[in-house]
Amino acid sequence: MNSGEITRPMLRNLLTIVSALLLALAIAFAPQFAMAQDAPAPSAADVPVGPAENPLAEVAPEQVDTAAAAEGSTVEAAPGSDAYTPLDPSWIKGAPESGAFGFQKQYSPDGEYAHWMHDAILLPLITVVCLFVLGLLLWVVARYRRKANPVPSKTSHNTLIEVVWTLVPVLILVAIAIPSITLLARQYEPPAEGAVTIKATGYQWYWGFTYPDNGGFEVISNMLDESEAIARGEPPQAAVDNRMVVPAGEWLRIQTTGADVIHSFGIPSLWFKLDAVPGRLNERRLFIKEPGIYYGQCYELCGARHAYMALVVEALPRPQWEAWVRSQGGTVGGDEVVVPELAPLQEPESQLPGAPGAGAPPTEDTAPLRPTSM
Repeated sequence: MNSGEITRPMLRNLLTIVSALLLALAIAFAPQFAMAQDAPAPSAADVPVGPAENPLAEVAPEQVDTAAAAEGSTVEAAPGSDAYTPLDPSWIKGAPESGAFGFQKQYSPDGEYAHWMHDAILLPLITVVCLFVLGLLLWVVARYRRKANPVPSKTSHNTLIEVVWTLVPVLILVAIAIPSITLLARQYEPPAEGAVTIKATGYQWYWGFTYPDNGGFEVISNMLDESEAIARGEPPQAAVDNRMVVPAGEWLRIQTTGADVIHSFGIPSLWFKLDAVPGRLNERRLFIKEPGIYYGQCYELCGARHAYMALVVEALPRPQWEAWVRSQGGTVGGDEVVVPELAPLQEPESQLPGAPGAGAPPTEDTAPLRPTSM
């Protein structure tokens, strides 16, 4: 065996070891890199309420007229509410569009990061790799066809090519791994202290939204008939009778569980999807940057009417959201919780004279003597 035959296998083994080490380093340091890159969590004061065309965008949430958030709404306000009106269709932001291509516009920090990663990293890399491989195949077909190359080459090794086709894929994977692990780390950070908690329960085939921090009331949400949704100006097979109402511009703690079978809570425009499993409570944080209406659905096949298990999130500035909570009989912050006064305990009556709870002995006024029988 000559020296060249010994060097090539050793070189291939060395490249394999180097590749493995690079991947291990990328996986080990990516979470720290994610934490270093991650911007501080935006607060309600730092995030604008809405875009320029949003009537609430130029006013701070505490300065917003609570009755003007949804002027012209086609939906009646909840009973007992004088400050909350459901948003009308002009506030629809996250909704499917016929013939659309690509992702929906994102309205959460994680969604914006994921959208950037897709457009700036994944799509260019996929395009370049596919075009390179296609060009290489066409060149090989043209250059090494039988007519142009009647005597095929017997070359079996090329050190430069072996180095290139080992290192380049490793570098591509590292370039994809770092932002991917960053996105995963961002999505599964624990919710901030004081985040509003909403528990979404999947039923066959509707949703229930419970607010444990605000009195524990539950809102049941069913999909509207197609004709009623169109009459309200909302997309058919997406609108619901009762939306999941949340505050915009602050962190939310979304918990999911299933009452019967596995469901999946998903809102595409918020880059949020979390399975609802019976007997298990899953949890993730969510931040909605702007007030608006965002459509989603169950993303897990859950039975015959799975396709009709729509859900809608309505994000409001804090004053309107608090008004909605109170209209549902809930409490907010320092609201005084009214506890109904309990009735006094009734002692058991006894047939024994003088026993506790028996009361005074009967008199002629309270218990007249019965006439004696003949």
